[in-house]
Amino acid sequence: MGFPAALAIVLIGIVFFASGLVVNLVQAVTFLFFRPFSKGLYRRINKVVAEMLWLELIWLVDWWANLKVEVYADDETFNLLGKEHAMLLSNHRSDVDWLIGWVLAERSGCLGSSLAIMKRENKWLPVNNRLVNVVFGLCVSDEKLGQGRKHIEGLQSGFERLVDFPMPFWLAVFAEGTRFTQAKLEAAQEFAAAKGLPSPRNVLIPRTKGFVSAVTHLRAFVPAIYDCTVAVPKDQPSPTLLRMFRRQASVINVKIKRHPMHELPETADGISQWCKDLFIAKDAALDKFLVKDTFSERKHDIGRPKKSLCVAIVWSTLLVWAIASLFQWLSHLGSWVVIAILVTLLVIIMIGMHILIQSSESEHSTPARNVTVVCDGVQDRLIQK
Repeated sequence: MGFPAALAIVLIGIVFFASGLVVNLVQAVTFLFFRPFSKGLYRRINKVVAEMLWLELIWLVDWWANLKVEVYADDETFNLLGKEHAMLLSNHRSDVDWLIGWVLAERSGCLGSSLAIMKRENKWLPVNNRLVNVVFGLCVSDEKLGQGRKHIEGLQSGFERLVDFPMPFWLAVFAEGTRFTQAKLEAAQEFAAAKGLPSPRNVLIPRTKGFVSAVTHLRAFVPAIYDCTVAVPKDQPSPTLLRMFRRQASVINVKIKRHPMHELPETADGISQWCKDLFIAKDAALDKFLVKDTFSERKHDIGRPKKSLCVAIVWSTLLVWAIASLFQWLSHLGSWVVIAILVTLLVIIMIGMHILIQSSESEHSTPARNVTVVCDGVQDRLIQK
């Protein structure tokens, strides 16, 4: 890693972690003093507060890395984005699919009300916000959901608490259970051959129990599923957090198709097969994309709003003021004490950013044959939204 990239990671990391601590403090206060009296008001405040943090990452995409997201959708689907509750069912193609989802959510007004079921290990990520409406990513495995009734009950309880959510929310589902790599594709092809299933070429075989559970409990008040297909042009490098910090631009193409929830089958087996068929269709759509470098649907311009730029400037200004005040407060201490404190803080931030970057890389994601996910902890993460 070159010096410019390392310096950018440290500076951005300082702003992100410092603002994250402020956001966590505000969330804790509102949780204690607002939620007991008005859960709806708490959720609305929390949406705004969460956006003030996550907009920094939108700034990273839009203004620092200049990563371009191109959206393909029919007019009906595009016009309904952000105007209704929805489940997003996506392939897991790149290291930053979750961040691309946040860009789409921000453009649709749903950034602060984007939800997901997070993997157990993600609770140790830096600035983990149990009180934030947005969590990092969803990865549901058949193995974990099949271990006991308490996992299903916890998941069901979390879903049921979304019934009275006061604003449109998106619940993201990565049914493949892990990020796409060539090794995982080969494992999926071996499994398909052994089971007599269609051999995938561009996606992994979906693990459907989590999706079935979500559809079963949400279909009464979530009107649609957005089928999202993420693709990277063959002449473009796949985006990663590290490439973004280095300001190495990429292009991401996303095809979105709305499916009314009432059109899905009623039985668990039917819902499971619907999901599998959808991924077969995704696979075929990606075959065509690799030939034409475009999807057949209409391309929509989602722009590059300046809101994230303004938020990043505000947080940076506040941080400079806070650091200046801290130096003034520490001026009465010995210089070696001040240096030790600063070095310790920098080391903590560098370790945190290293963990965040490493956790986003496909090579460090869950192995193809060993997918594990938190389901007993889902209740905490969805209850508090």
